Amino acid sequence: MEGVGASLGMGIPARAFYLAMRIAPPGMRSRMWRRLYQRMSKSQLDSNFRFMNYGYKDETQAPLEDGDEGDRLFIQLYHMNIREVRIENKDLLEIGSGRGGGASWIARSLNPRKLVAVDYSGQAVKRCKEWYSHQENLEFIEGNAEALPLEDESFDVVYNVESSHCYANIPKFLGETFRVTKNGGKFCWTDMRDKKTMEKLHDQFIQAGFTVEYRRDVTKNVVDALDLIDEGRREMIRQSAPPSLRKSFETFGGVPGTPIYEALKEGRINYFHYLMTKP
Repeated sequence: MEGVGASLGMGIPARAFYLAMRIAPPGMRSRMWRRLYQRMSKSQLDSNFRFMNYGYKDETQAPLEDGDEGDRLFIQLYHMNIREVRIENKDLLEIGSGRGGGASWIARSLNPRKLVAVDYSGQAVKRCKEWYSHQENLEFIEGNAEALPLEDESFDVVYNVESSHCYANIPKFLGETFRVTKNGGKFCWTDMRDKKTMEKLHDQFIQAGFTVEYRRDVTKNVVDALDLIDEGRREMIRQSAPPSLRKSFETFGGVPGTPIYEALKEGRINYFHYLMTKP
């Protein structure tokens, strides 16, 4: 887990996972993340649980239908990430789509011509195909962010939300993102890193060929949202996770009082948003 929580205290399963991630070679780290998310997808059968990301709170309110209000803070993280780019009638790609809630909202609310959502977990992709089969402009496929099964220069907009910290080889991910983005296309990225790793990643964005239009630190907005979703996330974990794993699941979920949450609140880890262009 690059630049996030590698030395933080947490539940025993989560601590063991992070320690193994620190010493494993890149290929092994990718397989470990895949097994973790496969397990989560198999165990989390609730179709109402469609967002794995943290949330976002600011003065800009995403336009939502009544049925989406319960997921507003999760959706607003996606909205913040792509709201400065034109979406309507464009071809979009989400890398790391998880349980598909963000892709589904964008596809039905912002009217892209086509949205392809790629995830490493075959179980997650299977669930998404079942849940969102009625959306004609939305397609889910299984694939590795470091070796995308997609044609060169296929997408006007590529976006990535709170997923890249799980990737074993960031230069490969960025190279693949650059490859599938059309000339003049946009890359919208948001995720968390410690200061040193973020400085390295900023250089990697440029080395991959992207022009950075701007970057923003949105840590406070994310922490404010985590405070608001605290009760609901704890209850979801209580209902779905065995007692031995609840503390670790709370750590992964950024629940207030856990090490990653405290690191965000204290500024040891920061949450960033980047808007980039492929020249």
